[in-house]
Amino acid sequence: MNIHITSETSRLRAVVLGLPSSPGPVPTLEESFDSKSYESILNGVYPTEDAITREMNAFEAILKKYDVDVYRPRPVKDCNQVFSRDVGFVIDDKIIVSNIIPDRQEEIDAYEDIYRQIHYKQIYNLPESVHVEGGDVVIWDNIIFLGQYDFPDYRQVKTARTNRLAVDYLKMIFPDKTILPLNLLKSDTNPYEGILHLDCTFMPVGDGKCVIYRQGFMNPRDAQHIIHLFGEENVFEITSEEMYWMNTNIFSISPKVVVVEEHFHRLKNHLEQAWGLTVETVPYREISKMGGLLRCSTLPLRRD
Repeated sequence: MNIHITSETSRLRAVVLGLPSSPGPVPTLEESFDSKSYESILNGVYPTEDAITREMNAFEAILKKYDVDVYRPRPVKDCNQVFSRDVGFVIDDKIIVSNIIPDRQEEIDAYEDIYRQIHYKQIYNLPESVHVEGGDVVIWDNIIFLGQYDFPDYRQVKTARTNRLAVDYLKMIFPDKTILPLNLLKSDTNPYEGILHLDCTFMPVGDGKCVIYRQGFMNPRDAQHIIHLFGEENVFEITSEEMYWMNTNIFSISPKVVVVEEHFHRLKNHLEQAWGLTVETVPYREISKMGGLLRCSTLPLRRD
């Protein structure tokens, strides 16, 4: 299998989409991995398997409408396999297997059949001390934007998924790229006050444009630096409420086609009317209650 990813928006050819089946029982509050799941469990609104299946089937139909090859991991009983972005990510012709939290090791094992189709020299298994998940890795031109949490209490914060050592490791693998580390606000219990992954607060879209939640960054200068890179006229800023529903967690099929959740009305109107994009909508609100959305559900393998 040829793998090749150099941007978030170029024409998608092959992708791994997570699985909705057999997600297991509703977690306890102590078992939750993120603030949105914590809130959903607390309020008794954690999504059912039927709801998850219905939404993921709608997303798969859109991908196939555009002739994208869709791969799926091996099903694991009583295991939440929706969010394939956490498991790994491709940059250039290399796939990096994430060091996700130990309770989710079964998810990585379910990708063995896919990894067997990739040359072993293109697969990078991270050292134990290096932590990075695909949601924290955003590619734009020659820049790798990397969400992280670089503070002494890193191991005590459940929503801290990418550490400082990931910056050094990616610099070693990709010496010709610029790695831009960005510290994110974190909260394990309040989804209005913390950012799980970088793609929950920032995402390139179209040709040289992006969607951003400015307040998601620990340092306001980081958000301003991104806005300067893209140009203010090419930036769509979302509100706190839109961040809560994950309006940045959209998924591009090409520079002209993007998939968004069906309730993202203000974003959809801007993408279509101001930036001239084709916007496909899918229902994904139930899945959002588990702490992820469209981009979180995908692991792109090949783009033009």
